[in-house]
Parts: sequence; structure tokens; C-alpha cells
Amino acid sequence: MAADTSWWTEARLGLFIHWGLYALAARHEWVKNRERLTDEHYQRYFEHFFPDLFDPERWAQTAKQAGMRYVVITTKHHEGFCLWDSDLTDYKVTRTPWGKDVLEPALDAFRAAGLRVGLYHSLIDWHHPDFPLDGLHPQRDDAAFIEKAGGREMSRYREYLHGQVRELLTRYGRIDYLFFDFSYADRTWGGKGPAEWGSEQLLAMVRELQPDVIVNDRLGIPGDFVTPEQYQPAAPLRRDGRPVPWEACQTLNDSWGYDRDNLQYKTGGMILRMLIDGVSKDGNLLLNVGPTGRGKLDPRAPAILAEIGDWMELHVRSVYGCGASPFPPPPDCRYTQRGDRLYLHLFAWPYRHVHLSGLEGRVRYAQFLNDASEVKLQVIEPGQQAQNTRLGGLPDGTLTLELPTVAPPVAVPVIELFL
Repeated sequence: MAADTSWWTEARLGLFIHWGLYALAARHEWVKNRERLTDEHYQRYFEHFFPDLFDPERWAQTAKQAGMRYVVITTKHHEGFCLWDSDLTDYKVTRTPWGKDVLEPALDAFRAAGLRVGLYHSLIDWHHPDFPLDGLHPQRDDAAFIEKAGGREMSRYREYLHGQVRELLTRYGRIDYLFFDFSYADRTWGGKGPAEWGSEQLLAMVRELQPDVIVNDRLGIPGDFVTPEQYQPAAPLRRDGRPVPWEACQTLNDSWGYDRDNLQYKTGGMILRMLIDGVSKDGNLLLNVGPTGRGKLDPRAPAILAEIGDWMELHVRSVYGCGASPFPPPPDCRYTQRGDRLYLHLFAWPYRHVHLSGLEGRVRYAQFLNDASEVKLQVIEPGQQAQNTRLGGLPDGTLTLELPTVAPPVAVPVIELFL
């Protein structure tokens, strides 16, 4: 039985946090895979994990000030390192020089700030001795390692996987959201999917332990929502012809984990356009940051998130609880709608006028959302001809908004239309 996603579709914007040993390598969270690193080599990061600047209250406030309403944090990524004090492994944060659980204080800080909490948990584990070798494993080309890796048993790893999920759902209070990652049964070189993970049984356990938690689609079986990654859907997503809740997962640069030398950062304006575009298609945005090895957010992240927050402070009405509109937007614009409020987001600023189709006789008032200043309405009368400064060349009844020459001083101007 599907969980209730209403709080999540109301929220629309969340913060994703990828943090693990890969933050010390600072070369992408897949560094162990990409560079074919051995466990012995990777151990150096375990032995030096000491995030002395870890400040979950600051993380929480940064998210809240950016207009985010939920936070999803990694518990274990593909490297296998656990950010909580699991009873089932010694490959965990409490065995590092730091010596303390980081998950509990993080979740406490998020909840104290009024944010919903979510957990990311990798189905993959390159450190576990029973995780079968496949084409994603870092030592897939290491003949000596492969020879020693005989006798691995997926059933034992599956028991470990389920046991850790049980720990997470029974030790840390109410969890609102679970992001499993990921199935790849279609790969021919040892791909893994629902059969290997025991997905049906795992999801049933999740529903039993936390009936209200929403779960994504990456167990390889239907979940409560789908998760397009690093792209923006061209239209609202559907399954079997019916709309399906979805969330675009996006990074600030090109990496999920802290990547010191990756400078491909999106601007705050670009991220806002991605958020608006998603909401206009009934989707959410889960925006990722990667804290450093010392526990601070990626140094460029706070400034970008602050820019998002400045816009959200004035424009949350056009995001929270909004979704797609049946009306066709003008070029370079997006509509979001909630009830009788229609929000026109202008991605490009036109000169003096913007023409709206399908809204003839439907709009009783218009204003800029940033300052509630009136926007004048004009209707093209039947037979109206273009004369000097008189509009023409438009279908009869076209509703036109009269705009100032200079756009409002915000990243994306929004006009609130009262229907």
C-alpha cells in the first residue's frame, strides 16, 4: 500500500547531503570505483576521518533559510562506510578517530529546525565481504583479488542489508523519507535487482516498521515516487498512463560528494529555474550538497543556497503546494498553480507586454509577487487594429499584461494572477 506523499508534494524543495569517507579523497563519491582503489588504499580515509567542524545545526539553518522543508542524508554510500553506530559492522563512524555517531545529532538538528527527515541508503556495498563482485566493483579487474573473493554469498549480504535498514528504522524515531540506491538488474556483468536485494520483503519490512515513510523507486519495484537524476523531465511523469509523483535529484556542481576541483557550479538562478520548471510539471527538487572531510558544507554551497533563499522568501506562494496548470504559458515562461492562484514565472524579461492565451475573462487581478505591486491588464478588443502604440496582430480577446521596462530586482520575476 502506497504511503501518503501529500506533505512532500506540498514541500516541493529538499536538501540532499552526500557525506562519507570519499569527502577526504575529495574526488567524487565514486572515487573508489573510478580509480580502482583497493580496500587497503581506501583505509587511509577511514583512519583520518575527523570532522571537527561538523555543525548539524548550521546545516539545518542553511537548509531552512533556503526555503527547504526536508533533508535527506546518506547513511551509507556504495563504499560501505556507515555514518551511524551499526551493530552489524565495524566499518562505521564510531570506529574512526572521530568516534561518535553523526546521524543522530544531524536528525535531531533537522527536526529541531522544523524539517522533515529522510535517509539515503545504498543497496550496494563494495566493502562487505559477501557482496558479490560485479562490473561496478572497484576491484573488478584485479585478478588476485577476484581469486581470493570466492565463496561470497548474496544471501548473507542480503541479511546484512535488511538488518541495517531495520536498525535505521527502529533507532532514530520517525523517518519521513527513504531513498534506496540503486538497482541495475539489466546489466549483464553481475547486475543486481529485486531478487538480489529481496526488495519485496525489504519494502514490506519498511511498511511494517514505519507505515508513514515514503519510499523511492530504486529497489527495482514500484515505490511512492520516481527519481529522475541529473536531468529535468520534459513533461509530468506518468506510469501506465497515470501521473506519478516525481523528484529531480540535482547537484550543485557535477559531483554528489565533496569534489574539491570540480568547479562546474550551477548559479542560483539556474537552480531556481530548475525548481520552477519541476513544480510546473508536478515535480519536486532535491538539491545536493557535499560536506568536506572536516564537516563543513562545500565552501560554495552557502552562497548559492542563500541566493535561493532570498528568492524563496518572496515567492514561496508560487512553489509550496503548487503544481502544473492546464493553461499554456507564454514563451520563456512557466506556470504553477494552486487553486485560484496562477503564477507566471518569467525566465526571460519581455519588452513592455506579455500575452496570455486561454485566460480571456478569467483573471480579476494581477500583481508582482515580490512586492504586491499591481500589474495592469489589457484585453484585445474584437477587430482592434495595430495603430501606432495600440496593440494589434493578436487574436481577439487576448489578455495582455503591461510590464515596466526594467524587471523587478529578483532572480526570476513572478506575476500572481487571481482567477
